Amino acid sequence: MDSFRTAPRWVIASHNPGKIREIGELLAPRGIAAAGAGELGVPEPEETEDSFSGNALLKARACAAATGEVSLADDSGLSVTALGGAPGIYSARWAGEPRDFGRAMGKVHDELEAAGASDRSARFVCALALAHPDGAEAVFEGTVDGVIVWPPRGDRGFGYDPVFQSLGRDETFAEIDPEEKHAMSHRADAFGKLVRAVFGS
Repeated sequence: MDSFRTAPRWVIASHNPGKIREIGELLAPRGIAAAGAGELGVPEPEETEDSFSGNALLKARACAAATGEVSLADDSGLSVTALGGAPGIYSARWAGEPRDFGRAMGKVHDELEAAGASDRSARFVCALALAHPDGAEAVFEGTVDGVIVWPPRGDRGFGYDPVFQSLGRDETFAEIDPEEKHAMSHRADAFGKLVRAVFGS
């Protein structure tokens, strides 16, 4: 893991400003700068895999090849139990193009209502993939369990955060302080595993 640990900068293989900011804030304490793929002119590859880990690795490899730098890709999404795991890997595109999470949250709610589902349990899943131009790579997956609430609440998060309430909490992910979310989210779970593997602590 030395080749990852000694790189001064990791390129975040994403065009999502919220995701880039959140990952950048997690990397900062490790002394590693972060740059988004979009600002470097790296296009997003087509996500053709059938799992979060597969799509994260695909994106990380493409970004590392395009930039010649260590690249970190995130593939994450919402898995709703009563919807058979949907929207899953299609979370960002679930309501069609252009991406509109307000519409996507509404679709989750409408489908739960149409199904008469009393089970509102859900899980956020995050796969983080690291790729080095020399071919080294690693994948780490994290989760956080919770329930779907309606109507959406809060304006501090992004994506499905306003309708996701983690177990044991009364606030949605979009209502809690970002630093608190960082400490408990699916991305934090995956990042903790990455940190232990790459940095040893």
